[in-house]
Amino acid sequence: MSYPQSYEILLVPGFTDATTTGPAEPTERPEATERTDDAESPDSVAAIRSAVVEATGETGASGYPRYAGEGMVADIDPVTRTVEALLIDGAELDYGLSVRVSERKNRG
Repeated sequence: MSYPQSYEILLVPGFTDATTTGPAEPTERPEATERTDDAESPDSVAAIRSAVVEATGETGASGYPRYAGEGMVADIDPVTRTVEALLIDGAELDYGLSVRVSERKNRG
């Protein structure tokens, strides 16, 4: 089975429900939930940080392929695009933050 060679990971504030235009929980930054006109954005929430991660060829402790780049290391399930494990600058994700992932399109 062929897996994507890269993904874009977006670090976003709080938990959001992709089926609504607002956050599922109250947020201190309501401007972060505004919709954008960017059709390629995998989510309507403004990212605090993003990174393009490339396949390392390794399998992570979670059993899924490992991707790394720009200070992020992630184990991503390529079938569901679920981030199963994530380190940001060597640390675990802080409470109140969430991630979104999209397959990176070739820019050529």
